[in-house]
Amino acid sequence: MDEIEIQGKSKVQVCPVENKRDFERFLRFPWTIYGNDPLWVPPILPERKAILDPKRGEFFLRGGEAKLFLAIKEGRIVGTIAAAEDCSANTRDATKHCIFGFFEYINDLDVARALIETVEEWGHSRGLTELYGPFNLDYENAYGVLVEGRDRPPVLLCGHTPPYYLSTMEILGFLPARGDNIAIEIRLDKPIPDRAKLASLAASAREHRGYSIRNANFFRFEDEVNCVLELLNKSLAHLPGFIAWEKPAVRALLEPFRSFADPRLVLFAMKEGKTVGFFPAVPNLNEVLIKCDGFRTPYAALSGLIRMSLFSHPRTPEMRGIRRFLSRRYECVTIKSVLVPPEHWGAGAAALLFDEMIRRLEGLGYSWIDLSLTSEDNPNTPALAERFGGKIYKRYRVFRKAIASY
Repeated sequence: MDEIEIQGKSKVQVCPVENKRDFERFLRFPWTIYGNDPLWVPPILPERKAILDPKRGEFFLRGGEAKLFLAIKEGRIVGTIAAAEDCSANTRDATKHCIFGFFEYINDLDVARALIETVEEWGHSRGLTELYGPFNLDYENAYGVLVEGRDRPPVLLCGHTPPYYLSTMEILGFLPARGDNIAIEIRLDKPIPDRAKLASLAASAREHRGYSIRNANFFRFEDEVNCVLELLNKSLAHLPGFIAWEKPAVRALLEPFRSFADPRLVLFAMKEGKTVGFFPAVPNLNEVLIKCDGFRTPYAALSGLIRMSLFSHPRTPEMRGIRRFLSRRYECVTIKSVLVPPEHWGAGAAALLFDEMIRRLEGLGYSWIDLSLTSEDNPNTPALAERFGGKIYKRYRVFRKAIASY
């Protein structure tokens, strides 16, 4: 277990964020924790502001409520946390979860304890019975605590936390809320084991079981959102702790990818005219964002926008050629979802998606594929990836804790 500092003595004061100055301090506090960590990918401040804005943030637009807090000790900010209730999810799933997120703190157990106790009090006042997180008002972006794999930066939509965060959660009485979420690496610069076997399974799925592949159609974006929504809720419903998706959340998740995703690498599996699988790959933009300092300054913003513009959606054949050339700057292509409903498990749909993706990635200059995050509770994706050379390289954990009675 990593050593935890119990500094005590000076009292920790936890205060709600009340004004713009507090809000800016809340937003910028992570640089206190990670500023000298070369593996940390800073959050994009304009994006984070939008997430936390009650008038713009998707969490609030679907009825969620949240409160932000700062921890202060000896006159300086030493931690942050958000307490939240996803009202629609609690009603739909008959749960009483108090979500916590943006949970950052110096290596001081008293600070972490004071922040958690504040969230417990907030949740208890609303009749909630269990803490659940960390989630940053988003069930897909940088959630959980890093358990293993602190030897390289995280990929897009994955988080990074100091070693003492895990020990702190355990000391404060948190338990794993579900199986760990894992990131899997598949090397493209080395021979893929059983490549011929994968091609054979894919051919059988096409020829004997009637599966086919289509590209994403960004001009029919709402239709594609509907397909992904249905696949998410069918494919993941068996997982412990699964929270059903709603369309606004799916649209908000997919919308940013329209500007830089190559539709030829966003694959859908089809059978008898119905969409039965989803397998999207996008460049790992964290390789750029790690150098942009969260767009905290005008220089960083300009630099980041220039870098990001290299992957704007191509409109001409010439731009497609330039874009393919520039994509060689990225070592990793990341795949955030492998969605196949249970009735199609073992029938070759997943193998067909894997095979087709590898075929399309050949010659594009990527060194490796990231599959993240999938759950250890989902036996199919890790098993299929391992069969063809995949190895777990990061592990994240989401926690729960009963709220004490006051």
